[in-house]
Amino acid sequence: MKRKLETTSFFAATIGLVISAWLAIFYAPIDANMGIVQKIFYFHVPSAYSMYLCWAVCTVGSLVYLTTRSERWDMLAKSAAELALLFALLVMITGPLWGRKSWGAYWAWDPRLTSSLLFTLIIVSYTLLRTLSSGEVEKKFAAALAILGACIMPLIHISVYKWRGQHPTVITSSGGGLAPEMKTALMTSFAAFSLLVAALISRRYSLESKRRRLSQLEESATACGLEEEA
Repeated sequence: MKRKLETTSFFAATIGLVISAWLAIFYAPIDANMGIVQKIFYFHVPSAYSMYLCWAVCTVGSLVYLTTRSERWDMLAKSAAELALLFALLVMITGPLWGRKSWGAYWAWDPRLTSSLLFTLIIVSYTLLRTLSSGEVEKKFAAALAILGACIMPLIHISVYKWRGQHPTVITSSGGGLAPEMKTALMTSFAAFSLLVAALISRRYSLESKRRRLSQLEESATACGLEEEA
């Protein structure tokens, strides 16, 4: 039943991504100032949203793990963090491509870009820590990193409004808003990425659960001397 649900989630996410890509490329109008490059927007912004969503799951899992020491919540936190890294890399790739056309440079030490880079480095640190070691101390330290990253997320969001920077605010009324077709394409992309996040976290959690179960069986076999006999 669970496997069937995962398959359905991936199928729905795939259909959603195809529809959102079609809307972004063919339905939404070309921006008068940036031209065709502006269409990166429909994947850059949902990627950032997905990064936040995955890290929120990681933070919740880390908090519950610190409270209960439940391995299930630790597995959820680790799975979500790895996917947060994936979407963070998408953000850091698509952002400079958009910036090159908008600002004339791939990178500027803009408040949002700088805070996003810091957040990405925290995600990288968490992932490396959990990949290189699975000890109890490392799990606790990684959970603390997750909470630290969660504290930076609001800073990334308000940086455009509180400090002067070059990053646009096109999805707010102060930034000029979006054409109806653009909003449709963007909202569809948000929905598709949400389905993708849910499907990926579920699948990654299942794989992590099986990996730990296998590790426990190997440890039990070693303790019983079964590996030496084999």
